[in-house]
Amino acid sequence: MAEAQQSVKFPRVKLGTQGLEALKQLPREQVQLATKFGIVKMDLAAGIAINGTPEYVRASVEASLRRLDVEYIDLYYQHRVDTKTPIEDTMGELKRLVEEGKIKYIGLSEASPETIRRAHSVHPITAVQMEWSLWTRDIEDEIVPLCRELGIGIVPYSPLAHGFFGGRAVVESVPKNSLLAIHPRFQGQNLDRNKKLYLKIEKLAQKHGCTPAQLALAWVLHQGDDVAPIPGTTKIKNLDSNIDALRLKLTEEDSKEITDTIPLSEIAGTRAPDGFSHLTWKFANTPTKEKKI
Repeated sequence: MAEAQQSVKFPRVKLGTQGLEALKQLPREQVQLATKFGIVKMDLAAGIAINGTPEYVRASVEASLRRLDVEYIDLYYQHRVDTKTPIEDTMGELKRLVEEGKIKYIGLSEASPETIRRAHSVHPITAVQMEWSLWTRDIEDEIVPLCRELGIGIVPYSPLAHGFFGGRAVVESVPKNSLLAIHPRFQGQNLDRNKKLYLKIEKLAQKHGCTPAQLALAWVLHQGDDVAPIPGTTKIKNLDSNIDALRLKLTEEDSKEITDTIPLSEIAGTRAPDGFSHLTWKFANTPTKEKKI
């Protein structure tokens, strides 16, 4: 696994004003700072715009460096793939930023196998960020083996299934302003069917002496040493609970039992809301780079 992902697996911290102040108090070399670029507009009515042009890449990193008040970013992700721009153009500018010392490592998010290979041929990719949880496992057949072939770290986002295995929409309500309100798996009959899966994990978690969220997170953690999940939360108690999931030591038999408890055939609803599915890795190829004669 690449150097940038070898230290701790989590927690990840989003930097607000207080976080930026704290960053200044710490030796820079002791902090691994990751941020991203790509999505320039997200509007459910007007659509989502992604920009991966070299000009935008450079403008984005320069702006991030100013806002963060740092000289370099450790891991810089392309957050979703710009399917109108050859990945070689995007990666070429990222490579130059590495050479200039403004970023150290390059990451991709929701990239297709072809895009990952082409990007990696321009400059080594350190990490690929993909949705991976007990109820979203579509990367296991192609993406995971490819990353391991190329030595790329895997960073699962939404490892708790958008909070579902933490009890969201089961024992906790979904905020009205949340994207989960339009997520197919959190709606109507789909949610009713999925709640049954939560109850199964809840029962299995009792066997392991942990919460359903901790068991679901431990399952992701045990997928390999090259896997670094990034569970998100705004509550300290949930942060502490997520960290405590590290104490769970699952055997291969345990992992299989957990996997078998959530059959993919029983998960109701698609993994992305309408209007967002085209942003997933299966639709993330880019135009071929034209060779100069």
